[in-house]
Amino acid sequence: MALDLKVGDVVRMKKAHPCGNHLWLVTRLGADIGITCQQCHRRLMLARSLMERRVKEVIPRTREPLDFGDAVTSGS
Repeated sequence: MALDLKVGDVVRMKKAHPCGNHLWLVTRLGADIGITCQQCHRRLMLARSLMERRVKEVIPRTREPLDFGDAVTSGS
């Protein structure tokens, strides 16, 4: 099963971090995946194969970032 992750998604891991938290923010994608603990802000890099085994649930980000390149400015 391939993980469908995007930067900004939150993942729930099977085991808790030593700080007691299960939720991690995805900060980097590639062969290695960068994640940040939501409670203590510890950063880790995990191999994609290891990440796929440890993830229990993927919580997608709530909204897309705004793209101001297409914004129309009002004025003369």
